[in-house]
Amino acid sequence: MPRSSTRTSSVKRSRTRRAGESAYGALLIARMGLMGVLALLLLVAGVWTSWNTAQYAMLVKARERGTMTVKVCRDERCTGPYVPTEGKGRARPKVSVAQAAAPDLGERIDVTVKPGSTLAVRTGLAGILHAWVPFAGSLLLAALVVAGGMRLRRTAWVMGLFGAVLLGAAFAAM
Repeated sequence: MPRSSTRTSSVKRSRTRRAGESAYGALLIARMGLMGVLALLLLVAGVWTSWNTAQYAMLVKARERGTMTVKVCRDERCTGPYVPTEGKGRARPKVSVAQAAAPDLGERIDVTVKPGSTLAVRTGLAGILHAWVPFAGSLLLAALVVAGGMRLRRTAWVMGLFGAVLLGAAFAAM
């Protein structure tokens, strides 16, 4: 007589096999956790680095705002005279801005001066996008970690595309 299909039989696995399966599962969980921490660390570092400049480009109400004329560019910095337009500012003969954020020589750009220094940060859409470039790079790096280490490919694609769009927008705005 054939056996009934409603009857189930359990297969006993040895203790060694069960321990091996548990250890493998623990390793998978540990890998996911480690890669998640690494991706989070990359993103936090990108935001931290970007915020150092972005706060001046974005939150300019209580800051010294004005225009800078680009005169000389060398050593990754461009310098030129600064003329205040808003706030409690004073004209300065020389302030400097990152060369990547500066246009061609002789052009005027809107800037805000960091308090207590002669370092200027470009404002407006171009300045904001330029300030968030380190975060865009960290998004691209974290996307690789998420795709390769965590096997979350869709999430990685979204992160990578967002980073690439942010980099492209910053390049186009300059």
